[in-house]
Amino acid sequence: MRVLFMGTPEFALPSLEYLLNHHELVGVFTQPDRKKGRGKKLSPPPVKAFLENTGIRVYQPPNLKAPESLDLVRSLSPEVIVVIAYGNLLPGEILEAAPLGAINVHASLLPALRGASPIQTAIVRGLEVTGVTTMQMNEGLDTGDILLKETVDIPKDMNAGELHDVLKEKSALVLERTLENLKALKALPQDESLASYAPMITRAMAKINFNQSAREVYNGIRGYFPWPVAYTLVEGVPLKILQARVRTTSQTGEPGRVSSVSKEGIEVLCASDILVILRVQLPSGKPLHVSQFIQGHDLIRENIQLGE
Repeated sequence: MRVLFMGTPEFALPSLEYLLNHHELVGVFTQPDRKKGRGKKLSPPPVKAFLENTGIRVYQPPNLKAPESLDLVRSLSPEVIVVIAYGNLLPGEILEAAPLGAINVHASLLPALRGASPIQTAIVRGLEVTGVTTMQMNEGLDTGDILLKETVDIPKDMNAGELHDVLKEKSALVLERTLENLKALKALPQDESLASYAPMITRAMAKINFNQSAREVYNGIRGYFPWPVAYTLVEGVPLKILQARVRTTSQTGEPGRVSSVSKEGIEVLCASDILVILRVQLPSGKPLHVSQFIQGHDLIRENIQLGE
């Protein structure tokens, strides 16, 4: 099948590799190179870097709404367009430029978690099951008719980075099944009454609020790892919380108050139960287990208030 692929991040690579090996890739659209790092050097997106030396034509149009973008898509004559985390909504004319339309692979069980951060949001909200959906795209934000879904369990200790890696492989499998059966599949409209949204993640969202339950705080720590990483303030100093666990207790007190410090963990009171902090990182410092951290730092003490 003649396929035009549109995708940008590392999440898209297993699906791109499948297309490269089993279909005719007529071209790949990805986002423009961005400046990264301290030196602010231009860096290609993962999809572009992956295709280096493959001979596949890579295009980085700055504006899909420009007439030349539509002309380019039509000139490639794709039978179908496959979109995975491209980074922009597609105009209607491009969606209609391929006879079989545009297929999107989304990392949730639509209509749940439409939007930019379905993987992180699934964990932050404490979901136990998520999955992958393929849909026939329309001009809305993840509102197209559903082709296939496959579920994935979320273990209680899994973080967003780990779920990302599971779902990127699952996405390639669901895409394969979708394309193999595309002409036979019946696209079903989404139930709008079940729709929910996963907003763009910001660093500010990762600041810990100890007025939540310990379980909610813990879910945030898992959901915001490896980026942007949950953090709190210790006497004005930001401290990243990389790993923790929940200790169920009837003990009560002011949320954010450190109740115990030992090599087994730093215990912090929450609205309910206790968060036991296991791994931390100071600005410009290395990730440390609490047993190492308390040997070299006296920043955290019993009865100190976190978050200030």
